[in-house]
Amino acid sequence: MASTVSTPRGMPQTGRLGSLDSPRSWASPAPFNGPETDNISNADEGADLLSVSWNQDYGCFAAGTSSGFRIYNCDPFKETFRRDLQGGGFGIVEMLFRCNILALVGGGSHPQYPPNKVMIWDDHQSRCIGEFVFRSEVRAVKLRRDLIVVILEHKIYVYNFTDLKLLHQIETLANPRGLCCLSYDPNTSVLACPGLRKGEVRVEHFGLKVTKFISAHDSNIACATLTVDGLLLATASTKGTLIRIFNTFDGTRLQEVRRGLDRADIYSIALSQNVQWLAVSSDKGTVHVFNLRVRVAGDDESNQNKVSPVARSPVMTHQNSSSSLDALIPQNTGTNTSSSLAFMRGVLPKYFSSEWSFAQFHLPETTRYITAFGAQNTVMIIGMDGSFYRCSFDLVNGGPMVQREFVRFLNADSQRPKP
Repeated sequence: MASTVSTPRGMPQTGRLGSLDSPRSWASPAPFNGPETDNISNADEGADLLSVSWNQDYGCFAAGTSSGFRIYNCDPFKETFRRDLQGGGFGIVEMLFRCNILALVGGGSHPQYPPNKVMIWDDHQSRCIGEFVFRSEVRAVKLRRDLIVVILEHKIYVYNFTDLKLLHQIETLANPRGLCCLSYDPNTSVLACPGLRKGEVRVEHFGLKVTKFISAHDSNIACATLTVDGLLLATASTKGTLIRIFNTFDGTRLQEVRRGLDRADIYSIALSQNVQWLAVSSDKGTVHVFNLRVRVAGDDESNQNKVSPVARSPVMTHQNSSSSLDALIPQNTGTNTSSSLAFMRGVLPKYFSSEWSFAQFHLPETTRYITAFGAQNTVMIIGMDGSFYRCSFDLVNGGPMVQREFVRFLNADSQRPKP
């Protein structure tokens, strides 16, 4: 699975990139690597949505279509940029925070690029600044300011962003979903991906040169996510009934919550920035929000930015120490629902003692949805049918969430950026 790397004129320093909000960074369309920009109204009529993905801070998302790609700001919701092309579609569009660098992979019935090629595109300069060619299809791409991570079905390549030098090669179990997640805190460099055994997650702490294998589930891993600092890992299996949270340093299981009793295909797992809430979307059409009983002892917002994540990691507390955890859960928030028969733990089947979701939002069971947390007590949801939802949940009582916003963004003329 060797790769070929090309670096025209070298790579820019990512720390000096412009903001996506800057008109200069997202200048209006010059030719995109050859193909001319198509007429927007004609391109919009037949555009199919091929992919959606959040940026690293969930403030924006990218949509790959059969005729180009688009960038949307989440709050307020607005299309900020688009490229509609005559050439073909994009199956992967990966942003780097809000800057002008994108990782692009062709997709759809008429891909803009072969699906085994990754293009690193600088839209400010309207040119490709690097490309990777592999012997098999690219399943996913992840970006940090210092790393480019390319996921194939059986292997993951980790490159230095500055010079595209190959740093690591990681073998995985069959990974058709392209599962891989990164920490985005500049003080940590953590990667989590499937291991070589069923239900196993491999965690790489690159800065510490430590590798940890976690036996997370009995079935294959279906979805996983890391906290921004990489200290916590949340996983779900192909069974889709349980979500588990682990300490990435020692592999300790800190908490387990239950989505439901029947099997489900988990589409996404999201963690709130303060690590108090976890959200899950699946093919059952319900987004579940759980209250996390996981805290870093002595941690609060006032000192969070003063202490490095690595320094905080050894003092995590978790679910099994319920007496100490109660003091760590804010008094102005509710807790997950438990069965009235939970006191018979160990006698009745396990699901009677499970933690069930705190809040729920019901969606049509017609498409895939990915979710993320917005400001305060809001949850954002993107559907592969071109829908965007924003809903809120009661921090004390939980229950059904309230829809606050709905946008049909794919063909929404009113959301287009003004020239």
